[in-house]
Amino acid sequence: MQHVIEDSLKPRLTERVDILTAVNILRSRGYRNEDLIAEITRLFYVDLDEYNDVVQLSA
Repeated sequence: MQHVIEDSLKPRLTERVDILTAVNILRSRGYRNEDLIAEITRLFYVDLDEYNDVVQLSA
């Protein structure tokens, strides 16, 4: 069963440490780098500039 997440209920990820935590959790659940952006934006509002910096530094 697929869960639907309403956009109005999504948390915001704007801090580097929060984005890094989310990225690390998704990676530990088996998401590949190319799938991270789709999943993280499905779950959160993300500062994409910070997201790109985090992914580049943590790769």
